[in-house]
Amino acid sequence: MTTSNIKAIIQQDIHKVWETVTAVERYHTWRSDVSRTEWTDEKQFIEYTKNDYSTTFTITKAEPCRRWELDVENSHTKGHWTIVFTSKGCETQVDFTACVDAKQLSMRPVGKSVFEQTYMKKAQTQFITDLKKALG
Repeated sequence: MTTSNIKAIIQQDIHKVWETVTAVERYHTWRSDVSRTEWTDEKQFIEYTKNDYSTTFTITKAEPCRRWELDVENSHTKGHWTIVFTSKGCETQVDFTACVDAKQLSMRPVGKSVFEQTYMKKAQTQFITDLKKALG
């Protein structure tokens, strides 16, 4: 399993950041890589890319305005995301850690690790970039 971390300061109150990140049903309005989402139950949702590729998220911990943890799985990867929110006055620090394991790669460990790091870093960077744009 490979771990990647990204931290960012969002120019918005922690309550607004929390509300935006956890309002899964609105992802299609601000996430550039998501076309739609659907809840399967109160703890699980499926996110679809613009190409209709699905990823299932299962919420494992939700501490309002503090911490959101999710198990993540699609046909290529399986892992866990942890997003920690810290108030910095009128700003919010988002500390996003992703741990992912490639499912279908039978390459050398180094090749697998490079794939996992590339996948995670791209997903994390896109999420933070879109979140900053949405909250301006």
